[in-house]
Amino acid sequence: MRTIIEPFKIKSVEPIRLTTREQREEYLREAAYNVFLLRAEDVLIDLLTDSGTAAMSAEQWASMMRGDEAYAGSRSWFRFRDAVREIFGFTHILPTHQGRAAERILFSVLCRPGHVVPNNTHFDTTRANIEYLGAEAVDLPIAEGRIPAARHPFKGNLDVERLRELIARVGRERIPLCMITITNNSGGGQPVSLENVRAVSELCRSHGIPLYIDACRFAENAYFIKLREPGQSDRSPLAIAQELFSYADGCTMSAKKDGMANIGGFLATNDARLAQQEQNLLILTEGFPTYGGLAGRDLDAIATGLHEALDEDYLLYRITSTTYLGDHLSRAGVPIIEPPGGHAIYIDAAAFFPQIPPLELPGEALVVELYREAGIRAVEIGTVMFGRRDATTGVETPAAMELVRLAIPRRVYTQSHIDYVVEATLNVWERRAAVTGFRFDEQAPVLRHFTAKFQPV
Repeated sequence: MRTIIEPFKIKSVEPIRLTTREQREEYLREAAYNVFLLRAEDVLIDLLTDSGTAAMSAEQWASMMRGDEAYAGSRSWFRFRDAVREIFGFTHILPTHQGRAAERILFSVLCRPGHVVPNNTHFDTTRANIEYLGAEAVDLPIAEGRIPAARHPFKGNLDVERLRELIARVGRERIPLCMITITNNSGGGQPVSLENVRAVSELCRSHGIPLYIDACRFAENAYFIKLREPGQSDRSPLAIAQELFSYADGCTMSAKKDGMANIGGFLATNDARLAQQEQNLLILTEGFPTYGGLAGRDLDAIATGLHEALDEDYLLYRITSTTYLGDHLSRAGVPIIEPPGGHAIYIDAAAFFPQIPPLELPGEALVVELYREAGIRAVEIGTVMFGRRDATTGVETPAAMELVRLAIPRRVYTQSHIDYVVEATLNVWERRAAVTGFRFDEQAPVLRHFTAKFQPV
């Protein structure tokens, strides 16, 4: 294969401040070993998230200059609405400041205590918004999705038979909606097949259960379908995405991912009655329905970015560059979720540090070591993020998997940056036997990973 080059030229640059290991040791102590609490200027390569961290294109910046900041009915709103309708196909579009606002509005309208919301795998804010309302978030990934080393072309699929069993067990009346997250972020950035979405849709509609898609990385998922699903190779990512969303009743979207923007999102539905309820809540907490907490310039940037995310040259570069990182790590023996996903590489921290038990937080240990070694900021997706602490007894239950995500911002880093990440990770891998774990020092009751403080064991 020829080298896959970045399909863009660099027009503006931002300096990276180099730091010493001694400085980074001090920064870690000041941040109580939680990399969320580091200053961004003290990070060399920031792989904490791909959300809102993209470099916008010249066309997006031009779109921002066309932004219409009228409070109601701005031209920017109509450009945004038309772009969303063309790709996603839903009638009612509610802009929000980001994806979790769309989730909060959707679940506030639909969920009540005792309800159950199935998903292939809920991510952190999705689960938190459901549980805050007293409902239960249930993950139903296929069996391969729980085994990091297992290879499957659509490892993000929702297990249809387990969904059928859940409906029979709890009753349709307790399930206000079903969700599918594309790509499956908590499950390693793994794609969901068109066949799986179709099957879930048929089952949900047979029981009168609305199906919603968490569409954050819809373009990457559509490209995986094109590459891997039989009969899809000649179709465009746009056509695949349009069919995919035709099987759903609505979606939530953080435009900070495949909207290629730094802020924004939306909630979409075909249900006029539901849309009216959601709009009332939007007005109360986000803003007027034609701006939803966003500036006109942000609406325009998203309208342009949604189409740029579907460009096949960009998607080839995006998927191939992520695979490049994963392949270089796995060939050296580093255990990762296989095959590499679209937006990130997920290291199996439990296998990386077999000497560290789950309740001594092996993922947190790896996150700390990557920053200590080379100033790389990653994120733990394991017991810190998804473990359970009993509020009465204080007993901690570990998460199903102990992962560390290296999320790659869109159009930000070059191959030499990724090579630096490979070298640093392998340096930690070579001295892995000497690394010890962490314990919680302080933690919040909800979404604790954002603000928790740790101490070395």
